[in-house]
Amino acid sequence: QADGTDGNCVTFVLHDEDHTLGNALRYMVMKNPDVEFCGYCITHPSESKINFRIQTRGALPAVEPFRKGLNDLMGVCQHVLNTFERSMKEYRAQR
Repeated sequence: QADGTDGNCVTFVLHDEDHTLGNALRYMVMKNPDVEFCGYCITHPSESKINFRIQTRGALPAVEPFRKGLNDLMGVCQHVLNTFERSMKEYRAQR
């Protein structure tokens, strides 16, 4: 976690990540009505890290919607995986 002005506005540095996680996580975090701003940028094309910034309204610390966004994204990915595996099992059973 990089230095921010306070707990409501924080920039997280995510190493070994790119647009794949950045854009999906930004979408999940922005669904939270307590989040005023959420965005990310790739520091440089030759580096594999992103700066992920969250600014919240009120007294909610920025780390909370960050954690919730990660957990929600894992839930969505798990649902997609389960649906895919179930569909593959049904397909193989029909063959």
